[in-house]
Amino acid sequence: MMRIAKLLLCIMSVCLTSCAGPTLLPSLSPAEAKAAQQAAAERQDVPMKLTDSIGMELSLIPAGRFIMGSPKNEEGRRTVEVQHEVTLSRSYYMGTTEVTQGQWKAVMGDNPSFVEGDDHPVETIPWAEAVEFCRRLSEKEGAKYRLPTEAEWEYACRAGTTTPFHTGITISTDEANYDGQKESYGKGKKGIFRDETTAVASFASNAWGLHDMHGNVWEWCADWHGEYPTGAVSDPTGPAEGTRRIVRGGCWVTAPAICRSANRGDTEPVSWNFHFGFRVVRDLN
Repeated sequence: MMRIAKLLLCIMSVCLTSCAGPTLLPSLSPAEAKAAQQAAAERQDVPMKLTDSIGMELSLIPAGRFIMGSPKNEEGRRTVEVQHEVTLSRSYYMGTTEVTQGQWKAVMGDNPSFVEGDDHPVETIPWAEAVEFCRRLSEKEGAKYRLPTEAEWEYACRAGTTTPFHTGITISTDEANYDGQKESYGKGKKGIFRDETTAVASFASNAWGLHDMHGNVWEWCADWHGEYPTGAVSDPTGPAEGTRRIVRGGCWVTAPAICRSANRGDTEPVSWNFHFGFRVVRDLN
């Protein structure tokens, strides 16, 4: 009975109600997170996953609340990761992988990537070109594609978890593509350094079906970099202006601590090298 009650709580936590809105997400097991995702899909009468005309698979991310940032005792934590409550009032679709070179070519016609392969993430992409890809894909599909906000990215990465990684309290190079020779994380072990990107979805997904949220390539977000609020916020989009854009997830040359769910990267939007790629969000119609 207690297990059933907890599962019902998890499902309710991602459902919008007419009076109170979404309630705070507890830490979810993978099974509970998937059940919550399914409940949101059924409530909104939309599929849990869809595939568009360029073969991009997208997974439904249910509306809800979570604690963004990291606790003060988390290894590798930076002071910019101030914990605060965030409400995301609308469900959205997110690409299950980083945009691949094959998908980029289908929309943009070229391939700027350093490590080539149609199933590898497109990289060497500045922020404005990622935005232009979203604009063209939106026209092609008749639906709104865009970069995720920083809050949407972290919420989707966590998929109900509160640990440093969606994999748990540590991570290994069997679970993500990063430089495992540099150092380990927590009580984890050192691993390998692949010295390049890997094909997308080479590793298991999180509970909401998203691959490579830790490592492989940095992922552009829509937001300008800025200080986090100290109180609760709803649907945050970051500062109105700035000089540096947010990137998330770490990449194949970074240490595991940089790949944490809460870690915030930032760089000039004109930056481009073989570390920078992106994944997209598609708004529900």
